[in-house]
This record gives sequence, C-alpha cells and structure tokens, in this order.
Amino acid sequence: MEGTEHNRALYLTVKCEDSAVSRVLVDNGSSANICPLSTLQKLKIGTDRIHMNNVCVRGFNGRGKDFVGDIMLALSIGPVEFAMEFQVLDVAVSYNLLLGRPWIHAAKAIPLVTRLTFVFA
Repeated sequence: MEGTEHNRALYLTVKCEDSAVSRVLVDNGSSANICPLSTLQKLKIGTDRIHMNNVCVRGFNGRGKDFVGDIMLALSIGPVEFAMEFQVLDVAVSYNLLLGRPWIHAAKAIPLVTRLTFVFA
C-alpha cells in the first residue's frame, strides 16, 4: 500500500560553514556523522582542522575503513544551529554529508521519509 516512497532516502540541504550543501543524507542506522574528505575540499576547509586518531569505521558491508580523523563543523538546518563532530573519510559516496544518530539525538529530530520533524522539549 505504501508503494516505493517508504524506502526513499531522506536528503536535506543544509548550511555548513557558511556554504549551502545539498545531498545531506539523514541515516538513523549510522552511529556516526560522516564527512567525505571531498566535501571538505569543495567547502575549502583546510585539513589543519582535522583531528587525527586511530579509529576504524565499519560500513554496512562490515568492512573496515581507516578514516582521516574528525572535525567539528557548524551546521544550520532551518532555524536551528548545531556544532557537530564528523568522522572524515576519504571515500567515494553518493552524499556530501551523512547525519547519523549523534545528530538525530542532538537535534531531537524524528526522521520521516517525507520530512524531518523536530521535537522541542
């Protein structure tokens, strides 16, 4: 009855570091916020802001991927502003940023296929 619409990915356009970023994927299955290194390059954000560490990120296929480090980015989504930590990966992906459960919980958001709903306490 729901058709194919209930399986569509939820993409947003957000303001990140004073630039509009499209194809921002909201993924409630991800335990991390992900920023591809290519997105930082497009935003002209220097790698000097990346904090190095020895973490291995596992994708949905279970394979590990060493990542470059983590970075704090300023986001504006609608009227709400966030300072969020992202894991920086040097990978080719279909999104520009991935907002996972850390952002979803910080935003008190409920991701739905057709829209994003914020719950204010």
